[in-house]
Amino acid sequence: MEKWSLMTITVLLALTVRWAVSLGSYSGAGKPPMYGDYEAQRHWQEITYNLPIRQWYFNTSDNNLLYWGLDYPPLTAYHSFVCAYIAKLINPDWVALHTSRGYESQPHKLFMRTTVFVADLLVYIPAVILYCFSLKETSAKKKASTCALCILLYPGLILIDHGHFQYPLSLGLALWAVLCLSHDWDHLGSVAFCLALNYKQMELYHSLPFFCYLLGKCFKKGLKGKGLLLLTKLAGTVLLSFAACWLPFATDVEQIMQVLRRLFPIDRGLHRQDKVANIWCSLSVLIKIKNVISPRTQLKLSFAVTFLSLLPACIKLTVQPSLRGFKFALVACALSFFLFSFQVHEKSILLVAVPVCLLINEIPFMATWFLLVSTFSLLPLLLKDGLLLAYAVTTPAFLAVCLASFSILEKTSAEDLQLKAFSLSLKGYMSWFKSFPRIVRSLFLLSLLLMGVLSVLSAAVPPPPSLPDLFPVAVSVVSCSHFLLFLVYFNVVILWDSKNRGQKKMS
Repeated sequence: MEKWSLMTITVLLALTVRWAVSLGSYSGAGKPPMYGDYEAQRHWQEITYNLPIRQWYFNTSDNNLLYWGLDYPPLTAYHSFVCAYIAKLINPDWVALHTSRGYESQPHKLFMRTTVFVADLLVYIPAVILYCFSLKETSAKKKASTCALCILLYPGLILIDHGHFQYPLSLGLALWAVLCLSHDWDHLGSVAFCLALNYKQMELYHSLPFFCYLLGKCFKKGLKGKGLLLLTKLAGTVLLSFAACWLPFATDVEQIMQVLRRLFPIDRGLHRQDKVANIWCSLSVLIKIKNVISPRTQLKLSFAVTFLSLLPACIKLTVQPSLRGFKFALVACALSFFLFSFQVHEKSILLVAVPVCLLINEIPFMATWFLLVSTFSLLPLLLKDGLLLAYAVTTPAFLAVCLASFSILEKTSAEDLQLKAFSLSLKGYMSWFKSFPRIVRSLFLLSLLLMGVLSVLSAAVPPPPSLPDLFPVAVSVVSCSHFLLFLVYFNVVILWDSKNRGQKKMS
């Protein structure tokens, strides 16, 4: 009972912070002609409610795709329709075709914010709570509410979902999938992940770890017996899940192809105009890749680099499937996608950060560090949305909670960072490993100082006229440098994980 009381307080605190952040402005408020992501979500409700399904993804006189055309999978469209149906009952003007474009009012803002709040409350938060209670380690069980508090107070997700404006459903469904797999409910986990992928195509960041983990389990059971049966059932589950999601669009091939063209806009080029903390945007400071090679070649290049960077973790997970390895692979593969893949949005770092949240009980120091950097990488977007105050409050608060909950500065030994096997393999070659904890702490404090200084400069100092993007570029490059080092770290942990430990975690 005491655990549940603490968890109730944790949830109430998390909900209070979310609601407080949502009281501020939202993406694009009062900024015609596009208004921002808030208007995108509202416009999708307008389109899905007023137009037949066959027109949702097509450019027509009633659906100008240049004005926030639907570019997410069917489940997003269905969710927009449900929200629109409720909105229509409250105030038909909110979703009136054409005339509701750019609609702004306090009652509508309250309605839209409430829809995000409810999605968080029904999908994401329960998954976090159940995950924290399901942790097998005794010490972690005692700290279930502590883990949940740290995860639920992660500022990046709060600021984007409740400040910038988007729904946490795809990440919540992915968490449910992880939770199901941790209990060996592989078929339910497959359904949950298929739903996540059919809500947002960016869940492809997590697809390979799910595939490799389940395939590895089939191999271990033997592909001539139980393994083949499991593989067949899983394949059938995935096909049926996708068929159910895409059924209304299966009337003809052109419908399906048009949805796919909207989901994967190859012609937009390698990276967005915004300053994203990935390798392509950082390299553009030195060389304008978009001006040197064609979009098709850019796509091939990004695919090749992404594939090569995530290959080691996927191979290890397939050969030695374990829940621990699966969680680390989710981070490594998602980070590879973020750093090297095609058309990355700055918000996509959340696809890396949420799996890192799942590891906060195992590697509290590195998880906290990564989550702070991931929030910092969103700073240019947060400043654009008027979320400076929310960023300045939630980020130090999150750090304080992690310091108090896990004493992270005391968890910097090679063993605490899951690097003991790696350090033993280097014994005799690198004498500086003896002072490793002190070096790591120093780098962490230096990183905090650098992020703090850049945050203050970005918010308070006007850039020189000749370099208007100086601070966003600096934030992007600094964050990208951190992410590259984190990618190396997570891959080292995965590759040096012992076989026996991995097998033990399968139980």
